[in-house]
Amino acid sequence: MPLLLYGARQVGKTYVLQQLGSEQFKNTVYVNFEAEQNIRAFFDADIHANAVVRMLEQFFHTPIIPGETLIIFDEIQMCERALSSLKYFAEEAPEYHVVAAGSLLGVAINRQQYSFPVGKVQMLTLYPMDFEEFLWAGNKELLADTIRKHFESNHVMPDTLHDEAMNEYYQYCIVGGMPAAVAAYFCSAPTIGQLEIRQMLLDSYIADMTKYAKEGESVRIFAAYDSLPSQLAKESKKFQYKLIKSGARASQYGDSIDWLIRAGIVNKCVKCTQGFMPPSAFLDLSAFKLYYSDTGLLSARTQMNLDRLMSVESERFRGIYAENYVACALKSKGYELLYWESDGKAEVDFLIIRDDHVIPVECKAGDHVKAKSLNVYREKYHPAYSIRISTRNFGMVDQIRSVPLYAVFCI
Repeated sequence: MPLLLYGARQVGKTYVLQQLGSEQFKNTVYVNFEAEQNIRAFFDADIHANAVVRMLEQFFHTPIIPGETLIIFDEIQMCERALSSLKYFAEEAPEYHVVAAGSLLGVAINRQQYSFPVGKVQMLTLYPMDFEEFLWAGNKELLADTIRKHFESNHVMPDTLHDEAMNEYYQYCIVGGMPAAVAAYFCSAPTIGQLEIRQMLLDSYIADMTKYAKEGESVRIFAAYDSLPSQLAKESKKFQYKLIKSGARASQYGDSIDWLIRAGIVNKCVKCTQGFMPPSAFLDLSAFKLYYSDTGLLSARTQMNLDRLMSVESERFRGIYAENYVACALKSKGYELLYWESDGKAEVDFLIIRDDHVIPVECKAGDHVKAKSLNVYREKYHPAYSIRISTRNFGMVDQIRSVPLYAVFCI
């Protein structure tokens, strides 16, 4: 089947697909529907697979050979007929290798006009670089391997390596995982600094709200997005519509929040009312938390740098970064983002399914790890074990596994 690659803007979709073409195929036919608008008209005619192949051969003056040529449809949300053609490649011409990518597939496509090729494409999501990949980019593969080794053995990291990894974690909180920002951070003489790149990304997301949202809805989308820092700064991170504006309701802003989620700009964490298997059977869909999909976007929005993050004045805000970072890490690992709350009195940051058990995950920004809520959950549901993420080293005490913040990518 054709591959459809989801992901937020500038997360690296085009790069990895072109890299795939250059490494695994003799030649690549690359179609960017945003840049090459004139090619869209060809898809208004016949979109059966063989007709599309003939058209592409004529347009690009190159033969398309099964097994040797990779066809890339980039920014496919700009041409709905091209999206529909993927169905015919799956049904009529599976011998061709076709991949497609789009930044705003969930929000830009009018599916009432053209049907989505359900069951006819393989769908994957590309996320920002996680902390392990950040270490790789900084030529610290050995540190990443050491972290994974100690996670698997649950042995304490040497203090010097622990401190080094924590320093890298704090830097990652600011830079984030967007490839362009990471590249600028590690470049000795960048033409554009990673701070400017993160701000540009933030501005491009805001521009997309105007470009792709329905008329009149972009204002509500931006208002919901603009409320995220204040939402995360609350003691309880549950999303509150009143923080958007006084009197705001779900009926007014529900679609706007869905737009942000489908665009890959935010990650949604839904409340789970019970600690039993399967958690999906005990969801309260009306209660949720929203996190930035990348900590670099959070730092750009809050104008945070490393010195400010580490200052005494920002001590409380480090907890917000830690929780947002963990949400991003778990999401990129394929976990469904869930949290547990009991009558507004106790709240566990995340619940994950691991080792065939529902495992509570508590997140702390420092080494003060007393957690009344986690104890409430443990007394009620008796999980096989619990995970506490903090600045502390690896360890296990009273069935609570200590995982340093820098090792979340191992979970």
